[in-house]
Amino acid sequence: MNDDTLTEHAYRSLKQRILVGELSAVDNLTERSLAEQSGISRTPLRGAISRLEAEGVISRLQNGTLMIREVTLEQLLEISEVRRLLEGTAAARAAERAAITGLPPVLAEMRAVMQRHADGSETAFDAFWIEDDQFHRAVAEAAGFAILPGMLADMRETARRCTISRRHDGFAQQAIEHISVIDAIEAADPAAARAAMEAHFISVRKRFLDWLTRR
Repeated sequence: MNDDTLTEHAYRSLKQRILVGELSAVDNLTERSLAEQSGISRTPLRGAISRLEAEGVISRLQNGTLMIREVTLEQLLEISEVRRLLEGTAAARAAERAAITGLPPVLAEMRAVMQRHADGSETAFDAFWIEDDQFHRAVAEAAGFAILPGMLADMRETARRCTISRRHDGFAQQAIEHISVIDAIEAADPAAARAAMEAHFISVRKRFLDWLTRR
């Protein structure tokens, strides 16, 4: 592989380790230790680190030590509020379009997936995160918004780095909330779809705050 390919590989590998919590804000890292762990030479690794610094994921101390930047509860709640407004609008728009085109097949598939969770299916956090991402992306795409899916991906990556977002007691309630959004979209009811999506994010905020009190 050339250096550009190696840099891209190192970037994706490091970012994934951060997103899943393998590397966190409590870790003091160096280019040397990361190069040894990844088996990649330091030149492409520096390119990967520079990208993550530009994204605000990693910061470098004066002594050269690398730190994973912590995502605070305040940032997490801000992301949740922004998403409530954006995705509430997306759900309403998706319902308007469903009146003409019907429910997109991907949302019908997501309803079946979420029903399994609502019925108590046991799922690991990382597996549910992928399905949760698919649901929210599907609603944004059903609304016909081209830019929103990328915006959501960026916000979700930031939120995932907050340790509070990884605390959970199961996903049944979240799944029920998702199903309510899908049902309202299928019913071509924009007001109900917006209300269901906004109610979902209000519940998300409450779960974050509840989990905080258990720490």
